[in-house]
Amino acid sequence: MADSPHLHVGALTRESLRTPRAAAVAGIVFALLLFTVLLLVRIAIPPDADQAGDWLTDETRRDAVLVALNLVPFAGIAFLWFIGVVRDRIGAGEDRLFATVFLGSGLLFIAMLLAGAAVAGGLMLSSESPPSADVWTFGRRTTHTLFNVYAMRMAAVFTISTTTIAARLGLAPRWLTVLGFGTGLVLLVAVGTFPWVELLFPTWVLALSVHILVVSLRRDGND
Repeated sequence: MADSPHLHVGALTRESLRTPRAAAVAGIVFALLLFTVLLLVRIAIPPDADQAGDWLTDETRRDAVLVALNLVPFAGIAFLWFIGVVRDRIGAGEDRLFATVFLGSGLLFIAMLLAGAAVAGGLMLSSESPPSADVWTFGRRTTHTLFNVYAMRMAAVFTISTTTIAARLGLAPRWLTVLGFGTGLVLLVAVGTFPWVELLFPTWVLALSVHILVVSLRRDGND
């Protein structure tokens, strides 16, 4: 009996994923950079920062936020590389629907992340003294909306679509599939409501990337 096209494509796809180290490295770099950005911003900016206050004139806190903002473009580059390599490795086995959602949500996440960082950076560098209350409120709420309302929800869609593709091709163990769907759902409904929830996204990317790297090294060692 001839092999079914579905089984053939699945086998071909798994074979093409034998050494996906570039995707793993890019994902790890992105996860670590985004972790650093989020931690620096969370630690430097107080929760009740609706008004520009003493923290903005504190040189240590201000420098921490500026360092975080300068790391954002590098995180975006690493994430773009991660998307590109993963999509290339999936190759002929990709489902067009989920592949389109995977790519679109990933690109939108990067665009909104960079836009939010640009607004925040312009707000902080616009003057040496703290900006007026109206300007600060507008800039902070715009940044918050771009990142928490839009960017992280695109990250949630990216997580769910990537997990779906990996699960269909048998590229992820059950625990990683559960983590992916759980992360996506939590980000969709809870981001912006509970502090530190956004850290789930780089945690999932890091877990996925480490798994890809470990599997790649094991297979190379068995060859």
